[in-house]
Amino acid sequence: MTNFFTRYSCLLDVGTSANVEQAFEIYAALMAENGREDPPAESFHVSVTPDYGASRLWLRDPGTADQQLAITFVTRCAEAFGLTGRWGFQWAGIASDPVVDGFSGGAHVLDLATGETIAWTSTGRWLADRLAERGAR
Repeated sequence: MTNFFTRYSCLLDVGTSANVEQAFEIYAALMAENGREDPPAESFHVSVTPDYGASRLWLRDPGTADQQLAITFVTRCAEAFGLTGRWGFQWAGIASDPVVDGFSGGAHVLDLATGETIAWTSTGRWLADRLAERGAR
């Protein structure tokens, strides 16, 4: 049986180590909300790792996770801490076995000040669109 996974790993700088503590509270509240969904979205992990700095959160999937849940977390942190600028991440969609159309990826960019998506792309959609442009098969 082929299993499908979404993989990502990215950083979010929340500005100060004091904000990190509050970010974990935001994460806990989001996970509680998510737990009430039926079914809940696959959650992601968040931690602080000295290699990345005291104010940078490391967001990553545990094998598969819902990217939208991470985006929601980032937008809530941006609002709580007055973050500005752009933030983004990329992901890979992988299959446990080589199957046709079993691999993909994408990227998402947010404006932290507004919480609005600036741009996003999916390699699966991109490929389908490029093939359709030429009538390729």
